[in-house]
Formats: sequence, structure tokens, C-alpha cells
Amino acid sequence: MYNYLRLLKNAFALIFCLAMVLCCYTPANCYVLQGPHLLDLMIKKYGNAKKLLVSQNLIFYDNSRQMGAVEINETLSYLFPEEFRSDILSENTQKIHVVSKDRTLTIIDGKITDDFQSVFDIYKDLILYRSRILLQKRLDMLGVDGSIASLGRFRGKIAYIVGAQYPDESASQVWIDKDTFRPIRWIISKKTGNGRRDAIEFRYVQWKMFDNNWYPIRIEIYQDDTLLREIVVDNIDTTPSFSEDLFDIKKLQSTYMESDPGKQKQRDPEELSEIQKTIEEFKKIYK
Repeated sequence: MYNYLRLLKNAFALIFCLAMVLCCYTPANCYVLQGPHLLDLMIKKYGNAKKLLVSQNLIFYDNSRQMGAVEINETLSYLFPEEFRSDILSENTQKIHVVSKDRTLTIIDGKITDDFQSVFDIYKDLILYRSRILLQKRLDMLGVDGSIASLGRFRGKIAYIVGAQYPDESASQVWIDKDTFRPIRWIISKKTGNGRRDAIEFRYVQWKMFDNNWYPIRIEIYQDDTLLREIVVDNIDTTPSFSEDLFDIKKLQSTYMESDPGKQKQRDPEELSEIQKTIEEFKKIYK
């Protein structure tokens, strides 16, 4: 009887130890779905909208200059799976940015500028590319290795990580909530000239459903854990009636190339100088 009780006691002790080990078991050691499969599940959870029209506010923080926040209104037009347009219209300037398949175009005050895409605009790529192949291609271009996947924890949530082994945050990576399959953060990491790494982080803080379509209504953008920008959505139309011409880069190039010379001829040098100053100030804020 004594030996039986002793064996039973040892068995309970062993079960307790195993339970403690399982509780402390890191998420990274659990079975993880493959990166392409995770991206596919994420895209399917967004909804079936063909187009979206989004009204939002961009809030810029400049801690280095100890200035207050600057707020700009922006309208986004999505034509899934790979066409996008951003329109910003303020008292001082106007900016149009278009992505159509593999091409981009930026127009500031009616003038076509250098063909570039600000790193701060990349947050929308996880939402725009509604095809696993297209999204995987885009992420690969931005340094996210889709062949690597792990499990991690961020702000109390367990998430799948595409592009890195948890807890390594030095590599570019996308975090996808394990329960909802919606993205919660995206880190883009690049090496600088002096060998250091420069990282931009997008945090998809809050999601909301609009007519059975999920969209992030609050996004925070960080650099070195410093909040640089915040995006707050005002309204979303899931059945907008905009024309596909909005995304026609050839047509836009033709339109603005023809209109610029005439506009410039009508302006006196002082007016043109003020407009150029406004554009440069806008670039400093927005880039």
C-alpha cells in the first residue's frame, strides 16, 4: 500500500511538471502554418468587395522640432486586386498618387514628379493585393521571406509571423493575428550605409467591419519605437461608383503633361515661386 501511494504521488508530480513545461512552452516551438498559406487565409478574411472608397485623416508627429501634430485629409480609392489611388487636397497643395499593377505615378500641384513611393505609403499593400501570388511577390520585393514562419506574442496576442523566427525583429516580417487572421503589425527592415538597420513598423491597431468587409480604421507608423504618423479612418464606402480611369496612368500622364505648360505660362514668377515653396514644404511633411 505504501509503495502504491508513493508511485501515485510520483505520478502526480510528473504530471504537474509536464503541465508546467507545456505552459512555459514558447509559441515559436508549436506547429506553424506555412507563409503562403497564412497570406492566403489573411486575404480571404478581408471580404469580397471589388472596390473601396476610404476617407481618412493623416496625423504627422515631428518630435525633433517639438511641433504640434499636423493633420491632413486623404481619400483612398481601391480597385482590387492591384490598383490604388490616393488624393490629398489642402488649402496649399494637391497630391495624387496612383499604383496600377507594377507602375506608380505621383502628381503634385498638377506636376508629375519623380516616380517614387514613400515608405510611409507601403502600409496599404497588405490591404490592396487581394491575390496571394501578387502579395507574396510584393512582400518578397520588400524583403519579407515567405518561406519562414513562426509563432510569437505581441501585446498579449498570439500571432503568426511571416518572414522571421520569433523573437527576431531584425528581419522584415508580417504579423497575423492567430485568431482573426488579420494583420496586426508589419516591420520593414533595411540596412543603412553604416551597417546599421533602419526599421519602419506599421501597426494595424483597430479593425472594423463595413458591409461584411474588414478594414483597419486606425494604423500607427513607428520608426525606432517613435510614433511618426497615425491614420484614422472617417468613413468607408464598399460600393463606390468611381471610374476605372482614376487609375489610368497613361491617361493621367497625358492630361498633366498637356496642362502643365499652359498653367505655368499664366503664372507670374512670384506666384510660381510661392507654389514651389508650398510643394517643397509639403514634401518635407509627407515624405
